[in-house]
Amino acid sequence: MTTDEAYIILNLLPQVGAARVRKLLEAFGSPQAILSASADRIRSVSGFGTELARTICSWEETIDLGRELGRIQDVGAHIVTWDSPDYPEMLREIPSPPLVLYVRGTLERRDRHAVAIVGSRRATSYGLTCAKKLGFQLAHANVTVISGLARGIDTAAHEAALAAKGRTLAVIGSGLGKLYPPENQALADRIAHCGGAVVTEFPVDYPPDKQSFPLRNRIVAGWGQGVLVVEAPRRSGSLITAGQALDYGRNVYAIPGPIDRPTSQGTNALIQNGAKLVTDVGDVLNDMEMLFPEIREERNSSGPTKLAPPANLTVEELAIYDFLEASETQLDDIIAAIGLAPAVVSSTLLRLEMKRLVKQLPGSHFVKLV
Repeated sequence: MTTDEAYIILNLLPQVGAARVRKLLEAFGSPQAILSASADRIRSVSGFGTELARTICSWEETIDLGRELGRIQDVGAHIVTWDSPDYPEMLREIPSPPLVLYVRGTLERRDRHAVAIVGSRRATSYGLTCAKKLGFQLAHANVTVISGLARGIDTAAHEAALAAKGRTLAVIGSGLGKLYPPENQALADRIAHCGGAVVTEFPVDYPPDKQSFPLRNRIVAGWGQGVLVVEAPRRSGSLITAGQALDYGRNVYAIPGPIDRPTSQGTNALIQNGAKLVTDVGDVLNDMEMLFPEIREERNSSGPTKLAPPANLTVEELAIYDFLEASETQLDDIIAAIGLAPAVVSSTLLRLEMKRLVKQLPGSHFVKLV
């Protein structure tokens, strides 16, 4: 039995959990040693009674390891365990970090330069616009955007990061074979195929439930350097995620909203209680650059558009503006590169012309002006 297989088994066992497994690892040294230990030896570890010891010792009666390994292959995933060098550095710091991460896509060392963007599933147009703008600009500045693949703000943040051709990680509250919400399956595919990753600690066919999402949120809160809450009512899972981030010593950011809208009461309360008010990507990047000076170097080496994309642009406008250069670019090339419908590209270019950021030349060619 390999180390990865032993971790998968321990992760599959009911009522055991990551915190208890860590206690056992301190006592036995390896996951394989835990699974081969006697019930008496397991009971000798503080916090382990007869039932838990029986559950662990009789794992072969309840766990179908072969099936789980087959399902991992079916969904195109791989496993990253606590012992792996690929395990995210920041997650090692949180209480009860996941034993196993099921990863569809790729994790990279630079994902420690990450910010989570969270917010309401029932987002307003204001919230969606803010999530798109900040998600695009953070990804454009080589910061990995983390979110939960939920409806609303999460979806907008992931899509914006993809539009910026940056990295985004989706941490889900179910198994990869039971992705939720199901309508975001295509988005999950794009994230995995475009260099990012869809990640979970749950077995492949684990369904979403009321317990799985709070567990997911601790990973979102702890993976990066901070959490940006875009839009949230007073009672919101996003505020719990922000609280977890504070507990982990991470930065908490919030976008202010209209004082008469219930959808902004949570974010405004966060600001009242000390969260950093964010009106522009620079409010976040300045903190990131203090922690990681290499981010400033990467941004500076990428030219002025890398530093500060124009404000108040939609995600489509930002994507096209970023693609264009001072040299001429043909309309068909823009459409092919951006991946939007021709009508959308044409109308977006018109808006950019009206803002005097783009100029049309004869023959359906376009150039960036600033």
